[in-house]
Amino acid sequence: MRVAAVQATPVILDAEASVKKATELMGEAAADGAELIVLPETFVPLYPSGGWGKAAAGFEGFDELWERLWANSVDVPGPLVDQLTAACAKHGVHLAIGVNERERDRPGTIYNALLLIGPEGLLAKHRKLMPTHHEKLFHGIGAGGDLDAVDTPLGRIGGLICWENRMPLARYAVYRSGPQIWVAPTADDGDSWLATVRHIAIESGAYVVSVPQYIPKSAFPDDFPVELPDYEVFGRGGAAIIEPTDGKVIAGPLYDEEGIVTADCDLRTGLHAKRWFDSVGHYSREDVLLGEIESVPGEPAAPTDQDGSSSNSRSPTTTSSPGSKPAR
Repeated sequence: MRVAAVQATPVILDAEASVKKATELMGEAAADGAELIVLPETFVPLYPSGGWGKAAAGFEGFDELWERLWANSVDVPGPLVDQLTAACAKHGVHLAIGVNERERDRPGTIYNALLLIGPEGLLAKHRKLMPTHHEKLFHGIGAGGDLDAVDTPLGRIGGLICWENRMPLARYAVYRSGPQIWVAPTADDGDSWLATVRHIAIESGAYVVSVPQYIPKSAFPDDFPVELPDYEVFGRGGAAIIEPTDGKVIAGPLYDEEGIVTADCDLRTGLHAKRWFDSVGHYSREDVLLGEIESVPGEPAAPTDQDGSSSNSRSPTTTSSPGSKPAR
């Protein structure tokens, strides 16, 4: 299957225009044969960059931005999701896209959300578990329970948002549902990020589609309601696609411009990689390690019997298969 990492700049603080741009880019990627298209973190309508967003730690000065961000955040489900679904149906593709999601039932909290959409509609929504540093000034904390990969005609698609990908337990939770394609929308444009997603490709046995943002200062509207620092770029990109056997970058990274990075992914490669190393299967040792994780800090884990079961009632029971959930 062909995947496309679409490194694009949103139409800042304009949800309708950002979605329109997304659908146009979907058509461009689909014309090149892409079947799965991935756009950056919070593409609709803005990522709260640390370059200017940290000033929101003060109580004053951000009310207008908050109003406009709320007004241009996404209802899920809702009309903007319907537009993206229609584009998926038109082009016969699947889409993973980051959005600012507002609570539909009342004005208030906004979440950093990752949507997976197919021709038939919304397939999955994941809210970021832990907003990173200054992001906590804008986004609520995800409740969890939405980490499983999703079966699609293209394969099993899962993933995490930005620095969630640094969270070992979050990664493991997704791994246990068997993703074959891992989507990683992000705002991180550093070299360490590329190292992170290369490791995830090896650890998960999945192709990783990493999609940062490219945000030049010129993209901000003249009436942007917050003072911007004297930066030329607020995100230089770095879109890349990584294969799962040894974490080789097979497309990208793309820096300092908008663009589409594509690669053909043979899902048998992930199966071959798992013959050597399956982090949630024959290489997992959940019978030992889940007990270690759940033991009280500072106390040794309860000893395990020869069959792998633990006498510690607080520890999970031995799982019957790599994809099963431990008892709590």
